[in-house]
Amino acid sequence: MTTKKTYRTIGATAAAAIGLALLTGCGGESAALPQGWEKLDTKSLSVGYPGKKGYKEQPAADRAKANAAVALKEEGGLRTGMVSVQLDFATGVDDADEAASAAGAGIGLGATRKGTEEVRLAGAESAREARRIDYEFTSNGDDRTPAQGTRMTGVVVAGVDSKDVPFAVRINAVKGSLSSQDLDAFVDSITVK
Repeated sequence: MTTKKTYRTIGATAAAAIGLALLTGCGGESAALPQGWEKLDTKSLSVGYPGKKGYKEQPAADRAKANAAVALKEEGGLRTGMVSVQLDFATGVDDADEAASAAGAGIGLGATRKGTEEVRLAGAESAREARRIDYEFTSNGDDRTPAQGTRMTGVVVAGVDSKDVPFAVRINAVKGSLSSQDLDAFVDSITVK
């Protein structure tokens, strides 16, 4: 014999499960952030950045139009580290390979690619496939960047969100200021919507 209490328990359990699925992006899980990290949040994804290492979110009024979100590290008036998110940055892009090709074209002349690999991000199942491109380049010293000739480390993670919007998350920093574990943590902190 089924009682009203049983129906309420079943209903509450179902409601909790539906709510959890909605919060985690259609069944995908959100990426965990390392202790002391903050989060940039956009309509397509969120990504962490190490607030404890001096990175701070840039106000929308101060960032370039192409960027949906930015966190900067500034030292002595110079931008020594940056995390940026670009959305819908290329046309005719339908998958992670095409997004990576378009994002890779923006790395610039003189950059040295260190490798490209497939990565699986947290979040919406249909958008978890992405590509990671590691590279190095030399600062030109323009626009409050480190002195000309300073070696820089870069990582781009590119893919397509669940609404088919291409995205590129870029991490640039003075070489050696972020460990390989820090760079991996950036990638692991991305949750695609």
